[in-house]
Amino acid sequence: MPSAFFVVRATVTDASKRAAFDTWYETAHLPDAVTAFGVAKAWRFWSLDDPSLHQAMYQFDDEAKLAAMLRGDALKKLVADLNRDWPDVKRARDAGAGAGVCEVVPVAFATNLNGRFSRSSYRRPDTCSASSTRA
Repeated sequence: MPSAFFVVRATVTDASKRAAFDTWYETAHLPDAVTAFGVAKAWRFWSLDDPSLHQAMYQFDDEAKLAAMLRGDALKKLVADLNRDWPDVKRARDAGAGAGVCEVVPVAFATNLNGRFSRSSYRRPDTCSASSTRA
């Protein structure tokens, strides 16, 4: 059965808050989400084209595990935490399944193996680990 992916986009319009958001997401939110969701892989990055746009991806073993998470309390708690700590950050979420799902991620979001952004590189989901990547 193919993996399923949960993608969260956050727009941090206030440039003076991006470093604090980045630190919070890396040190608190992403580890909490990985544990709560029970995923083996998660990664995050900032857009090259729009420096206010942050994206995180969580890889689930299959659609059933993703569907269970979407119906569960863990997501509600994590959303409440984000709303409490970052009320001005706008978010959007998508869920999908299949090996090609990550292909919808614009190349402008790709990172190379050094964690630096590059329009010419694309890091496939099977090369990512349960850690974050940032510029």
